[in-house]
Amino acid sequence: MSELTLLVLQLGFLLLLWGFVFFVIYSLRSDLFGQRARRMTPTETAPAAPAPAAAPAPAAPFTEPARRAEPHATSDTPTRLVITSGPREGMEIDLPSEQLTIGRSSESGLVIRDDYTSTHHARLMLWDANWVIQDLDSTNGTFVDGARVTLPTAITPGTPVTIGTTTFELRR
Repeated sequence: MSELTLLVLQLGFLLLLWGFVFFVIYSLRSDLFGQRARRMTPTETAPAAPAPAAAPAPAAPFTEPARRAEPHATSDTPTRLVITSGPREGMEIDLPSEQLTIGRSSESGLVIRDDYTSTHHARLMLWDANWVIQDLDSTNGTFVDGARVTLPTAITPGTPVTIGTTTFELRR
């Protein structure tokens, strides 16, 4: 083989190797920080009808109680979620009529972007006029009043719920 051919093969192999390194770095970055969201223009920010978010199926089967959830809340049922600590401290969200998904995914009803929150981390569900939180097999867990949630757990108003670095509570 001539020296020119060998040099071209070496440079081609070097470029291929660097391309592989950049691909690995890009994959790691997107896995750690998620995909970049584009900034919306003022015409795109007009309110639209909310699309139903597809919730991931839980890994463990959930056994339902004998009575099914009522879609309408009673007067004693909390209607707001208030973030008490974390990057979005002070933010209030009106709770939907049946469920709210929480995670890093932009499809979640409550988006929490930190390194300790999974893409689909937890789900708040209205069950028999009580709000119940279910951990969706997250890596770092969901905590209600300092105790890790392993089964769907009822949340009383004012009880702190911690997901990643964010703590919130339900209020009337």
